[in-house]
Amino acid sequence: MPQNEHIELFQKRYGFRMDYQERQRKKKAREHKLQSKMAQKLIGIKGKIFAKKRYSEKVQLKRTIKAHEEKKTRKKDEGKVPEGAMPAYLLDRENTSQAKLLSSMVKQKRKEKAGKWDVPLPKVRAQSEAEVFRVLKTGKSRRKGWKRLVTKVCFVGEGFTRKPPKYERFVRPMALRFKKAHVTHPELKATFCLPIVGVKKNPSSPMYTSLGVITKGTIIEVNVSELGLVTQGGKVVWGKYAQVTNNPENDGCINAI
Repeated sequence: MPQNEHIELFQKRYGFRMDYQERQRKKKAREHKLQSKMAQKLIGIKGKIFAKKRYSEKVQLKRTIKAHEEKKTRKKDEGKVPEGAMPAYLLDRENTSQAKLLSSMVKQKRKEKAGKWDVPLPKVRAQSEAEVFRVLKTGKSRRKGWKRLVTKVCFVGEGFTRKPPKYERFVRPMALRFKKAHVTHPELKATFCLPIVGVKKNPSSPMYTSLGVITKGTIIEVNVSELGLVTQGGKVVWGKYAQVTNNPENDGCINAI
């Protein structure tokens, strides 16, 4: 039997690979867990020494990242003034030197890129599952508790049909299903009652997004075709994103910007 077949047989029998590099890679990937555990357990002088060591490592890492991000740009050289008279056409020139600094243009572009996805309410309070769902007891003796009743406003879309009661996990009441929202356009300074197309993102949980739960801070997509907005290319804008600014379950309507 060839040597490699012996190794394969050994691996099949004992259920692990004899690969040193793979083991080292996995060990390195688990290092952060060990460090976290040590940081929580170590106290006294040992804890201080460990914290100081980790701090110095993080500082070094940040410096390395900053060095990679830095870009060469021209900077005014305020060095020695040359002796003697200078010609008139050279007086308004500035001597430049290469310096490792991020240019203002790059910074400006980054700001614009960040501002492009800016939302009216950047910070919103997270909604817990205890607030959003209520336990529904089912079964003959009302002992089963695997169903949940949604207590917040939600959007379900056109042509929605409920599952049979036996298979329905989340119950969204008819009274809390909304189809339209009052959207304020900041540039036009006007409010329109527009139909909702879908729920883009609920910041509290991805599960709320998939269920279509609408709470304060949720990003919804609305149909703006009736407003007559057009792009620079002349195409009609069909849908736009808006952020909910009120608590719809309290007010009985959805207000968004």
